[in-house]
Amino acid sequence: MSNLAGPVTGTARARVAEGTVLRSRLDTNAGQYRANRVAQLAILAELEGELDKARDGGGLRYRERHRGRGRLLVRERIELLVDRDSPLLELSPLAAWGSEFAVGASVVTGIGVVAGVEAVIIAHDPTVRGGAMNPFSLRKTLRALDIAKRNRLPVVNLVESGGADLPNQSDLFVQAGKIFHDLTELSSLGIPTIALVFGNSTAGGAYVPGMCDYAVLVDQHAKVFLGGPPLVKMATGEESDDEDLGGAAMHARVSGLADYFATDERDAIRIGRRILSELNWRKLGPGPTLAADPPRYDPDELLGIAPADFRTPFDPREVLARVVDGSRFGEYKPDYGRSLVTGWASVHGFPVGVLANANGILFSEESKKGAEFIQLANQTDTPLIFLQNTTGFMVGAAYEQGGIIKDGAKLINAVTNSSVPHVTINMAASFGAGNYGMSGRAYDPRFMFAWVNAKLAVMGAAQLAGVLSIVGKAAAAASGRPFDQDEDDARRDTIERQIAAESHSFFISGKLYDDGVLDPRDTRTVLGIALSAAHSAPIEGRRGYGVFRM
Repeated sequence: MSNLAGPVTGTARARVAEGTVLRSRLDTNAGQYRANRVAQLAILAELEGELDKARDGGGLRYRERHRGRGRLLVRERIELLVDRDSPLLELSPLAAWGSEFAVGASVVTGIGVVAGVEAVIIAHDPTVRGGAMNPFSLRKTLRALDIAKRNRLPVVNLVESGGADLPNQSDLFVQAGKIFHDLTELSSLGIPTIALVFGNSTAGGAYVPGMCDYAVLVDQHAKVFLGGPPLVKMATGEESDDEDLGGAAMHARVSGLADYFATDERDAIRIGRRILSELNWRKLGPGPTLAADPPRYDPDELLGIAPADFRTPFDPREVLARVVDGSRFGEYKPDYGRSLVTGWASVHGFPVGVLANANGILFSEESKKGAEFIQLANQTDTPLIFLQNTTGFMVGAAYEQGGIIKDGAKLINAVTNSSVPHVTINMAASFGAGNYGMSGRAYDPRFMFAWVNAKLAVMGAAQLAGVLSIVGKAAAAASGRPFDQDEDDARRDTIERQIAAESHSFFISGKLYDDGVLDPRDTRTVLGIALSAAHSAPIEGRRGYGVFRM
């Protein structure tokens, strides 16, 4: 069912500003709306509690000890670095959630504007085990560097780390070398990298300022060396101190590692901002080209649209009416493949194509419609937004005989080979191969986020437990042994609880399968930042595709 008020006037991409305005039919007094809103607010309160843990770093004791040494906290450094009143899109703030490591994984990453330049920021939190790197902070750092590379964003490293968390070295050593690889690759691509060294940068970590294009070291605080005094003493018998081995003055005047000598932390941040301002940096993608007027409907109402139970269907046009510019949406093929909504819009002035699941199931018609729409977006170099709410591709004899596999393959082929930026948001559910067809993490969207109540798994918890039960009954019958119903019920309950926990948005984001969990009301802002970042690089669509199975 379409909520459009009338036909689109003009070609979809070029004249989306003239397109039909979505007309909301949302009843904010309905019981379902109120129940959804209550559930969303409750889990948002839980999210805020987890984010507080990340912001808390190593806790009050370690924060006070850090300040007692005359140091700024990591988020204070970031606040001074970015332009005043500019937004910061923090990435992976729930990294390591549910693990033995601190929420946030001892590093803060994000996209912010520094001296007018959009940049990726990677900042160690020295209040968490001295900023030591654990397996999750490694993955978080590598993801930030990947975002910088694919979106052509300069990188600012705020360095203060004791290096690898040695008890976990077996999960770190091999892959940690990719940090150095990625820093040097960024430089080779002409993407600037800057290191502001506030404290320890030892052992392998010493190569971070060594491999960045610019290095700023803070006097009496920066310690950059491959081996500290105890290791040097053990290896060579030489007596030395921190300043002789790796102090800022030595590196500025003797080794030449430091390009700039900072008298204190604020001076280092000032110098870092100056470096960004002197890059003569230019975005290579087109700027916003359409009217960026706000939606006609209140984004606060998204809390009542997002379902408390992912099995409850909702119309994604109601979401678009509260996210896209002016609530304008030029729908493509509205009467064909109706459980996948496709069409043209803009977000903060950036033209986009949208693919949004309606009732959750992808049939052959939806698969072919989606594949064709992705090709059209690539023909016009238009970025794509995927709004996921899918339980996967349809199953059953009629659908198998009708070609659901080869039609699903068309959609996955189109997603795989599409070269325009993809930004994916899981609004409610992302199960099975539907996750792949809607540009899930394995398909390298530029950015991927999830609404706070979203689920991600191979299938729903109850369905997965039920499938295993059916398999168990069939195995018992085939072997001629009795089937223990009580044991099966207990097993089903255990599995269902396990999958429900593992599909939770906090769990998924903790493993860095997305770039963060969102309050639905922030969707438009996050999309705007992501699209602006993507336009730092050229926006070029794919003109040729692989073989489509007809």
